[in-house]
Amino acid sequence: MKESRKKLFIFIILPFIFGGLILFVNFTRAEITDEDLDAQAAAVKAEQNELQSQLEEIQKQINEYQKDLKTVQGEKNTLQNKLNQLNSQKASLELEIKATGLKLKKLDLEIQDTETAIKENTEKSEKIKSQMSKLLNLIYQSDSRPLFYILFSKQNLSEVYEEIQENEQMLNSLSDLLVEAKELDKELQASAEELAREQDDANNLQSIQSLQKQKLLTAAGEQNTLLKETKGKESVYQADLADATKRAQEIRGRLYSLLEVEKQINFGQAVQIAEWAGGQTGVRAAFLLAILTQESNLGRNVGTCNRAGDPPEKSYKTVMHPTRDQPPFLEITAALGRNPDETPISCPMRAKDGSQIGWGGAMGPAQFIPSTWMGYSGKVSAITGKSADPWDIRDAFLASALKLGHDGADSIDGEWAAAMRYFSGSTNPKFSFYGDNVVTLAEGYQEDIDELNK
Repeated sequence: MKESRKKLFIFIILPFIFGGLILFVNFTRAEITDEDLDAQAAAVKAEQNELQSQLEEIQKQINEYQKDLKTVQGEKNTLQNKLNQLNSQKASLELEIKATGLKLKKLDLEIQDTETAIKENTEKSEKIKSQMSKLLNLIYQSDSRPLFYILFSKQNLSEVYEEIQENEQMLNSLSDLLVEAKELDKELQASAEELAREQDDANNLQSIQSLQKQKLLTAAGEQNTLLKETKGKESVYQADLADATKRAQEIRGRLYSLLEVEKQINFGQAVQIAEWAGGQTGVRAAFLLAILTQESNLGRNVGTCNRAGDPPEKSYKTVMHPTRDQPPFLEITAALGRNPDETPISCPMRAKDGSQIGWGGAMGPAQFIPSTWMGYSGKVSAITGKSADPWDIRDAFLASALKLGHDGADSIDGEWAAAMRYFSGSTNPKFSFYGDNVVTLAEGYQEDIDELNK
């Protein structure tokens, strides 16, 4: 009996106590009754249902505007039709922004649910840990008494048998607690992973909303420019459409702005680099331009962390994933002779309370995180014959083309899915705005490229 108890303690109990149970003890504790939890769950469920209803209603309105937009696009190219098209586009974008905001609220409720489950299971683990500790103390006390002491301290053999039975029950209870604690440990592991996924989704949705707001500003600016240049006159608009030479000059001179890149290139130069990179990979130049345009305009925080003079909270040591991305980032900057403390990277998204959501650390115009760049830098070097530099425009174009080609963008049919994987690593429909917008941008760039080649 005594020997079996010792083996049970050494080989099963101790590793679990000092390993599994302490994994999640750092989560915030909260004394919440079952009634409180039930009421909270019911309130959250009701709010989730209300948000879902609002989302469905907004989606109906978006679909109507999209239908109107297709109708206008199919009509004669007049000034009024162009203005109607821009109005429908702006109205649709305003609804898209609202819908994304509702999705963020809904996701925030899901995060709260997950955090509550973690807190509740952590408390259960702590209680089980306490019960196991008490049982172990009782078992030690029993084991510390010699067998002859038990025999002579009891009035009869029946009492001895009862004590042995009690010890057996303690061992059985300890075994049951161990099983329960292991199950809780699995649940806590799963909840922690789910929380990380939800936080990543929140980060992606915030990026989508930033993109939608930027597109809305662009549409409004295009409308204002159109009205200013034409002075509202159809004849002026038609004259501008007919002036192909002016159109080509405007396209060539347009600045292709890439944030945090030391020099700017005009559209004609961007097309040349994109066509060169596309020639190496089979990716369409217009699609590659669309990806890089979108990546450099996802939000105002792109490339605004880790610069010279930035505070510690914007350092790569804070905003970049510590194990996945910081070591390769140091390797990349060392190979290029760059100062890792003064090389611009993207900032993470922030919640309303200012807390960090997910991780930043994306580099250069293509916005590769360091760990992903390491998988493509050798391929870039094999083509260029030099060290791959994520902040170099040519290398950024090539790395993007390589990744997009690997993800299926070497054919037009695979472009949307490749764009989605570039953004979030999957084709999750909740982020479809990104892929849809890349495809739209690519169509516009293709028209510009065709115009240049006339």
